[in-house]
Amino acid sequence: MVSIKDILIRHNYNVNYIDETSSHIEEWLEWYQNDVKKFHHFKIFNGIQVHSEEMFKLGMAKKICEDWATLLLNEKVSIKAGNFDKRLNKILNRNNFSVRGNQLIEIAFALGTGAFVEYKDCKQNTVIDYLRANMIYPLSWDNGDVTECAFGSYRRIKGKNCIYLQIHRLGCEEYGENPDFYYIDNLYVDEESGKEIEPPENISKKVETKSEFPLFQIITPNIFNNICLDSPLGISVFANGIDQLKGCDKIYDSYINEFVLGKKRILVPLSQAKMQMQKDGITVPTFDPNDTVFFSMPSDRNSDLKPTEIDMKIRAQEHELGIQRMLDLLSLKCGMGTGRFKFDSTGVKTATEVISDKSDLYQNLKKNEKIICTAIVNLVKAVAFLDGVKTVDVTVDFDDSIIEDSNTTIDRNIKLVQASLRSKKSAIMEINKCSEDDAEKELERIAKEEQITGQSIDWTKGDKEDVEDDEDEPAE
Repeated sequence: MVSIKDILIRHNYNVNYIDETSSHIEEWLEWYQNDVKKFHHFKIFNGIQVHSEEMFKLGMAKKICEDWATLLLNEKVSIKAGNFDKRLNKILNRNNFSVRGNQLIEIAFALGTGAFVEYKDCKQNTVIDYLRANMIYPLSWDNGDVTECAFGSYRRIKGKNCIYLQIHRLGCEEYGENPDFYYIDNLYVDEESGKEIEPPENISKKVETKSEFPLFQIITPNIFNNICLDSPLGISVFANGIDQLKGCDKIYDSYINEFVLGKKRILVPLSQAKMQMQKDGITVPTFDPNDTVFFSMPSDRNSDLKPTEIDMKIRAQEHELGIQRMLDLLSLKCGMGTGRFKFDSTGVKTATEVISDKSDLYQNLKKNEKIICTAIVNLVKAVAFLDGVKTVDVTVDFDDSIIEDSNTTIDRNIKLVQASLRSKKSAIMEINKCSEDDAEKELERIAKEEQITGQSIDWTKGDKEDVEDDEDEPAE
């Protein structure tokens, strides 16, 4: 059987970094899926036999990634593309971008890398694919930016297991191709024999995009890969917090077992647990043997003992304090600062209060927004190119409500306009997160509405009618 690496090497691509990174991706995936075989599963000997046990898990790896995805790409993020705006929204909605884009960031932060890939389908519709790390194989990169990339997946065609590779590369002059344009090679290889097979109908082996920029965008957490320094792939946001993830699960497992082992039990002397005969002749024990509350004492104990209650003290407070400490350490290692998560009677909750612009979370959020912004801008340009639009002005406004409440932003802008310290246009741009042209259009609509209603609103003094009424009143 051949692998994707074997196929790429056969086509003269250097992919030696795959072996160094793939093992870590598999480990991160296990933590993300909340089931690490070498950690969460173990065997114990109870004095009679060996049996398998599974640890109780808190599942914080996925929670961390969910929170990062929510912070970076949520419903309040605004993507503007000028005259291409309406068409862009239609394409994004058809590709379920609001949902799938958020999910891509989540899995990219879990596995270290993700990618948007754009192309035209057989019906000439613009399609956006959302790919995770174990499907991404960078082929060339410059100063950290991936310029050529292969995207691999396993498929079954006509009853055979196949490997599908979509290779985005620059043209080669030796083959009569334009070196300034990108080409897409579609390769289908039999997984067993390693021989190339014909692609399905409506799929060309080679596509000349005539695009000078790649039709894919790579997403990674904005942290340096300290596992493989020369790898073009990123690392998981919790890659350096594995010990803290283990600590969370260890303490949580002990916390749950504290209640299991601390369950109230009653020891019953053997003399009181004898079998007794019922009227119908059936012999039954005094206490139900399946009852997990009553336990018979050993025969060597004093037969005169009375039933004895065992009520072990549960160390709930100590465990809850330990879980909170470990959550703070994990949150800090994952770039969210301390205090992000709270462990209380209802479980693990995310702190939702407004945070300082000097906090670790704010600074790391802004740092990660740079990569996401670049990816979204290039995605919009690629979508516009496939739709026949050569130039497009793209702006991305992220959600800053965790830093400052939207009502606070509105109130601050109104006060600045009233004090003649800011223009109405600038205020509308910040409040609505729109471009200067959109703000001008909004001001024109406001002016037309004022003419229709006959009421002119002056932001610096209040309603015009109110001002005139005040002037008619005699001065005191």
